[in-house]
Amino acid sequence: MLLVLDVGNTNTVMGIFEDKKLIDHWRLTSRKQTADEVGFMILGLLSASGITKEMIRASVYASVVPSLDEMFMEGIKNYIGVPCLKVSPDLDTGVKIRMKNPAGLGADRLLNAAAGVEKYGAPLVIVDLGTAITLDVISADGAYIGGTIAPGMELGMESLFSRTAKLPQISLEAPGHYIGGDTAEAIKSGIVYGTVGLVDALLNGVFKELGGPCRVVATGGHAPILARHSEIVKEVDPWLTIEGLRIIYERNRFE
Repeated sequence: MLLVLDVGNTNTVMGIFEDKKLIDHWRLTSRKQTADEVGFMILGLLSASGITKEMIRASVYASVVPSLDEMFMEGIKNYIGVPCLKVSPDLDTGVKIRMKNPAGLGADRLLNAAAGVEKYGAPLVIVDLGTAITLDVISADGAYIGGTIAPGMELGMESLFSRTAKLPQISLEAPGHYIGGDTAEAIKSGIVYGTVGLVDALLNGVFKELGGPCRVVATGGHAPILARHSEIVKEVDPWLTIEGLRIIYERNRFE
């Protein structure tokens, strides 16, 4: 079995693959811990699924939070006892990187590109709705050529609440109409429909620069909300990013 971890700014997703099948997964809060705490956490989650550390043959790790790297890598090494491959642009991803500064490309975007090309082909646009909203663009010849980055839904909501008094806490869901009947509905409308409009506008701009529309796949925690209301995004692959971890591991395995 293969242990995969994707550490994001807000959440860490951990999964277990048996060959190409994702057999279990967990979504955790990304936070500073000790390597011992990380090790015990991983062992506890594995145990709850009936998996022992002896069943894990290797691990692969990606992060956009460098300050958390050491604790995760040490926790895996000390408590799982398997080699851990860290994702970087230097690895074989199966995707040509054709942008100005390849070394600056985030690990999450590398993973999405690797998984997207293998699963869906090219050209392709991957929309990832996490802490940030990213569009990653794959050209017709299978090269990563760039994309866009915008604040995510939760980030926008947190900014609104932190700078504005007396606003109610809300859940991220569409109110069913654009004109909010109260403050909570107005916020939901602005955040959800505003995000949908932003993504659709960006995609239309990308299509113009590509010379025509192409396949679009959404991933990330808020992808289902987007797909329900977007005029363009209809396809959701919730585990695309951790599929990318498995794919990159298989291309660079050191067993």
